Amino acid sequence: MVTLTIDKQEVQVEPGTSVLEAAKKANVNIPTLCYLKDLMAAGACGVCVVEVQGKAEPVKSCQTVVEEGMVVSTYNATIRDARREALETILAKHPFECLTCIRSLNCELQEMAAVYGIREVTAVGAVSDYPADFSSVSVIRNPAKCIQCQRCVAVCEKVQTVEALSVQQDGKLVAPVKGQLADTNCVNCGQCVLVCPTAAIQERDQTEEVWAAIADPNKHVIVQTAPAVRVAIGEAFGLAPGSVATGQMVAALRLIGFDKVFDTDFTADLTIMEEGSELLERVSKGGVLPLITSCSPGWIKFIEHFYPQLLPHVSTCKSPQQMFGALAKTFYAEKSGIDAKDIFSVSIMPCTAKKFEAQRPEMNSSGYQDVDVVLTTRELARMFKLAGIDFSKLPEENYDDPLGISTGAAVIFGATGGVMEAALRTVYEIVTKEDLPSVDFNEVRGLTGIKEATVQVGDLPVKVAVAHSLGNARKLLDAIVDGKADYHFIEVMCCPGGCIGGGGQPIPTNLEIRGKRIDGIYAADVDLPMRKSHENPAVQQLYVDFLEQPLGHKSHELLHTHYTPRGKN
Repeated sequence: MVTLTIDKQEVQVEPGTSVLEAAKKANVNIPTLCYLKDLMAAGACGVCVVEVQGKAEPVKSCQTVVEEGMVVSTYNATIRDARREALETILAKHPFECLTCIRSLNCELQEMAAVYGIREVTAVGAVSDYPADFSSVSVIRNPAKCIQCQRCVAVCEKVQTVEALSVQQDGKLVAPVKGQLADTNCVNCGQCVLVCPTAAIQERDQTEEVWAAIADPNKHVIVQTAPAVRVAIGEAFGLAPGSVATGQMVAALRLIGFDKVFDTDFTADLTIMEEGSELLERVSKGGVLPLITSCSPGWIKFIEHFYPQLLPHVSTCKSPQQMFGALAKTFYAEKSGIDAKDIFSVSIMPCTAKKFEAQRPEMNSSGYQDVDVVLTTRELARMFKLAGIDFSKLPEENYDDPLGISTGAAVIFGATGGVMEAALRTVYEIVTKEDLPSVDFNEVRGLTGIKEATVQVGDLPVKVAVAHSLGNARKLLDAIVDGKADYHFIEVMCCPGGCIGGGGQPIPTNLEIRGKRIDGIYAADVDLPMRKSHENPAVQQLYVDFLEQPLGHKSHELLHTHYTPRGKN
């Protein structure tokens, strides 16, 4: 261990630790606008400077390694002045649009300027004249607000291995192909949005489209809510991360004017029926294995770009969002006697990639665009605030039937490993005709990047793997290409932690918050009376009344699809 002194506190840390991380151990917060733990310590922002005894100039704490006997000061007058100077240099090139900025009151740069008492900027600089990039249907880039922190580049390259963003020679971030995100391999995951300290990258806001539909007397406006939204929406109203706010969210959705409030969990249960049946069919008939899940649209676009030769491994099932969209304008329209053209279907997702998915040309099985608008958790929170809703004081309400009935197996879709666990709960009982001794498959839970397990299902030892984040998915795909992936079933979630860490979730979203949201997901599972998808009575009745059987003709028409080899840009 290395012993040093930080602000008169003695600290012991492992050799190789940065001064920044050593300070955290001493509960000393050194500010930074670019550092990402275990990912990037570029020192680009210059605000993490500290004074080290014996050194003539302040040093960047994220890049300075601890030494035995080092004496560090983190907040004396010299350091305060150096940080103010660094912040003024950044602000001199930043547009003063705080009152109209989407990140106002949740902007790291704004907060830091306030903390350091910057009331005027005397430094000289020019705001970038790069045009905003509106090419993506999911995210918008505004280079004028970029502070060259390089976080987005780091997460895109090192976590997602997509490399859609790069740094130009002058330090401004651009999409490398024609300067437009839509021309790159961008998978719309929005992880860049979560790490951006300003609003240089943000979700495409579609709330006005939804307000317009709600106000249209000729539109029957329905909404579906994803599993991960219920454990995150409360954060925007002061609730702790992971708080299960399902009932309050349903009540608030009714208050702002939705005609029916449904649950994506209903079609998550339906996905298990279809995808579980697909797995059993492939195993029994010698189909392409391993079967890989298809719920995550960012992951689907990733494999289309980087591993198109492996698309036969991907389940043909649509995501729960798109299954719901297809049923909303067929089954629900028929059952309620409403013309499908008059139904406006909205989904609330933790995910920016869902905006892209909804607009894919394959997603029109109803004869219309199945899902009209996708809103992120952040967009929904803004709608609630605009409506003046005191979210935390709302009474709990239930979803509308029948598309609001679901099980615990569906709600755990929001966490990495959840789809796999839900599938195993059903596949085991369908094959063995026996009740599971325990519905909890702890082997596939947790934030380990790749998890493996073998589950005995009747006479067959089913080998499964779970990966979250595209960097880990790439490792599994490379193993398939090399003939080393001895699995039957693989779950891939695009975002770290699964949907609970999606690009549309509240900011900040970090490792600790992801863990709390996952805890909330499993708490919601335990609290539900039904915890297996095949026991959902509304899904069972849907097959009787409309779909007939899993993998049947109508199911293939409405609930299954194909994917598009895209090639690398």
